[in-house]
Amino acid sequence: MKAMILAAGRGERMRPLTDTVPKSLLEVRGRPLIEHHLEALSTAGFNEIVINLSWLGNQVRDHLGNGSDFNLAIEYSDEPEALETAGGILRALPLLGERFIVVNADIFTDYDFARLQRLDSRAHLVLVENPQHQPDGDFSLAESTVGTNGLPRYTFSGISQFHRSFFDGLLPGKRALAPLLHTAAEQQQVTGELFTGVWSDIGTLERLQALND
Repeated sequence: MKAMILAAGRGERMRPLTDTVPKSLLEVRGRPLIEHHLEALSTAGFNEIVINLSWLGNQVRDHLGNGSDFNLAIEYSDEPEALETAGGILRALPLLGERFIVVNADIFTDYDFARLQRLDSRAHLVLVENPQHQPDGDFSLAESTVGTNGLPRYTFSGISQFHRSFFDGLLPGKRALAPLLHTAAEQQQVTGELFTGVWSDIGTLERLQALND
């Protein structure tokens, strides 16, 4: 199974740092954020990684190269402009297999990605307890079924697994993932799990500083 890291975003809320450095290369605990993901994915048994790039993408490519320093094979999916999450996945589908995982570059976690190697779901989401900046959450979870209306509600962590058929019929271009997930969840076509380990959404300078502190 391949893994895709979403690293094309501009990181507007992280400016001025992201004016000159892509968000995925900002340092967390002394290392670029994306290196933490690559190390965890390698440990979990993933060998082939796809990374989508747009804003300052050449810096990421120059830093990581072909992935051999991490015992990985890295391919890149270039976007002339950031296509949002679903659009980025659609563009990268030719590089991905039948089933693959997707990880947001701008999170920090100790989640064991090996868990996702054993699943057989059209779409599977890893959910977390709601952080302070998102108290209302995104989805409900009843046993392993993700919903939109139940309680309690949890936040989507930015870690997921998909079968490529989840994106059947979608036209390429700029497209968000959230509406697709909500529609599928309303039809009870999404499975999920609650993760209670280390997780942080590094969406602002304040959260980055708090994590490093």
